[in-house]
Amino acid sequence: MVDIPITPFLDLQSSAAWKYENKVSSFSLFCPDYIPNTSLFSQFIFNFAFSNLMSYKNNTMLRTFFLFFLLLPSLVFAQQDTLALDTRQRVRLETTLGNITIALYDETPVHRDNFLKLVREGYYDSLLFHRVIEDFMIQAGDPDSRHAKPGQYLGEGGPDYELPAEIRVPQLYHRRGAVAAAREGDVENPERRSSGSQFYIVWGRMLSANNIGRARYAVEEATQGKYTITEAMEEDYALHGGAPHLDGAYTVFGEVVEGLDTTVYAIQMAVTDGNDRPFDDIRILRAVVLAPERK
Repeated sequence: MVDIPITPFLDLQSSAAWKYENKVSSFSLFCPDYIPNTSLFSQFIFNFAFSNLMSYKNNTMLRTFFLFFLLLPSLVFAQQDTLALDTRQRVRLETTLGNITIALYDETPVHRDNFLKLVREGYYDSLLFHRVIEDFMIQAGDPDSRHAKPGQYLGEGGPDYELPAEIRVPQLYHRRGAVAAAREGDVENPERRSSGSQFYIVWGRMLSANNIGRARYAVEEATQGKYTITEAMEEDYALHGGAPHLDGAYTVFGEVVEGLDTTVYAIQMAVTDGNDRPFDDIRILRAVVLAPERK
């Protein structure tokens, strides 16, 4: 079976957001000599606010007001620059519970290109989310699910090939919203090759520092010390959730950029049978590659 194991030791009921609640984020004021490429009005606000900022040093409210307008153009255009620089290929899954948009990682080109090929071929159209585990993940991509009868066991189907592992920890890991390739277990598949079509989307609860520490130990032991859970990953898992026990064992090749808190949330809440298949079918109606496509 193409499977994703549930950890035997993580207490998914725990939360460690408290560990980081006293951390204070900070920012550095950008150089006043730099004026973003904005409209003349924005530049006027920028210059006016900066020149008058210190004259109101005894008035906190006015200083805050001017500081807001001082930073606003930079923040807006920084966000636009970030979006403009994000050239990752995207795919939209149109499901019976809403849409999910996935950005594919260029760091995993074999998985990226294979996923795009299957989407263009219509491979995922009408397939079910055949395995759903609340607070953990949702899984799809079994072609046998297209015409499956109610209660039919699923999870064995796929094309007649596998993909070489492209594990990129700590850059790519099982944070909430991660898209990863399912695979056979280590006994049958010690090279950790991925299924040619089956994938899962991580949900995962926020985890305590103690549970993340256990996951770190398990990851290091399973990979003979090749991979670990870094401090930055630990904070992400504590504040946002995920499945750290899968790091280093499965290829993460994308992330959900739209529909995570709506569609993915709704799917992972589905009522399921003993094989984790939802009683009410949840189907990918259509999968489409979003323009612009890169050849």
